[in-house]
Amino acid sequence: MAGVLDAVDKRTQMVGQNRLELLLFSLTGNQMYGINVFKVKEVLQCPSLTLLPGRNPVVRGVANIRGGTLSIIDLQMAMGMPPIEDLDNSFIIITEYNNSVQGFLVKGVERIVNTNWEDMHPPPSGSGEDNYLTAVTEFDKRLVEILDVEKILAEVSPRNNDVSEGLINEGVSDEVDLESIKILVVDDSSVARKQMARCIKSLGFEIILKNDGRQALDYLREMADEHEDISKIIPIVVSDIEMPEMDGYTLTTEIRSDPKLKDLYVMLHTSLSGVFNQSMVDKVGANDFLAKFSPDGLITRVAKQISTVTGKQIVVDDAD
Repeated sequence: MAGVLDAVDKRTQMVGQNRLELLLFSLTGNQMYGINVFKVKEVLQCPSLTLLPGRNPVVRGVANIRGGTLSIIDLQMAMGMPPIEDLDNSFIIITEYNNSVQGFLVKGVERIVNTNWEDMHPPPSGSGEDNYLTAVTEFDKRLVEILDVEKILAEVSPRNNDVSEGLINEGVSDEVDLESIKILVVDDSSVARKQMARCIKSLGFEIILKNDGRQALDYLREMADEHEDISKIIPIVVSDIEMPEMDGYTLTTEIRSDPKLKDLYVMLHTSLSGVFNQSMVDKVGANDFLAKFSPDGLITRVAKQISTVTGKQIVVDDAD
């Protein structure tokens, strides 16, 4: 166990180009799951939990960790399965998502493995829209499932995803041709895609949704073949970082190396709060980044970029 803790501490600072390291863990049963080490702050034996009245049933309690209290979510219950038993022999994975820290109760923690995003694949089409997976991969001939943590958190502790009243004073100027502009949103989480689509739709523009960087790059290249200046058609690409097939860093690098795409404005929109690597963003040539999920921040930055491209004022108060 000490080796796992040491490895997590050393590797949370590392970001690779289209590569990642997974912390493998298990729930009750033989299925193996994975979580990106970059989002892991600490792994520890499950401490004593204090029950809270009126809590969400999947929150097994709160723990006092390093002088602070932390909600502990039973990952197994969050996915509709029975609760994890024998807490004394279970573990807590402490993570940071969307500017918040939470603990996930798991049955066992195995090891850290190095893999590539191109080896991560979307869940099988037959798994349905309500599954809790963003990707699947294989390691040592075992199937590893990557959970949609954003979906789980949205169900356990819903957040306000509405744009603040009054932020958009008059919407889009009548002089802007709404049909000529498309906003490309790239994210492997169905919850994140819906959140961003709902937010950006308040501006009135068409939104193109893609599940991963490979899909997005193929779409952009097709559009570039049809239009002389794609940046006029797609003024901003909003992309997640962690995605199967091709991550956001690699997508940005591919965009910058393509003569027809190199002038596109790319904003990385990530749940990697707290440990976000600014130098990596600069290295791949992204124009901006924003931590998930800030509806006001997202709508403001999208509107500003559209204003820059079109030369028309999109009436939005500054929410940055």
